[in-house]
Amino acid sequence: VQLVESGGGLVQPGGSLRLSCAASGFTFSNYHMSWYRQAPGKGRELVAAITHGSGRTNYADSVKGRFTISRDNAKSTVYLQMNSLKPEDTAVYYCCTGYVCDDGNYWGQGTQVTVSS
Repeated sequence: VQLVESGGGLVQPGGSLRLSCAASGFTFSNYHMSWYRQAPGKGRELVAAITHGSGRTNYADSVKGRFTISRDNAKSTVYLQMNSLKPEDTAVYYCCTGYVCDDGNYWGQGTQVTVSS
């Protein structure tokens, strides 16, 4: 199993980024997928999740209306579109195989997002 995140970087407040997580080694379409983030000195928190069937989504209150999770099963990829970024969105962003993930799920290596002027 491999999860590879990309798309992170430095962006000004109010800007946008789209993160991608390319999956391989398992049947992607059978798995819920999630994005988590971890800011310096803080624990890992759920950002958004999407189910494998209906594509039902769930978001942290702090990102509702600004972030959108989506998936392309044909490409085995899950995305996180992030708009209206704020400095408090600065973190390492991880994708994982689950609707709620813990150490028992598969995780990617993470991609850094820095929101700063």
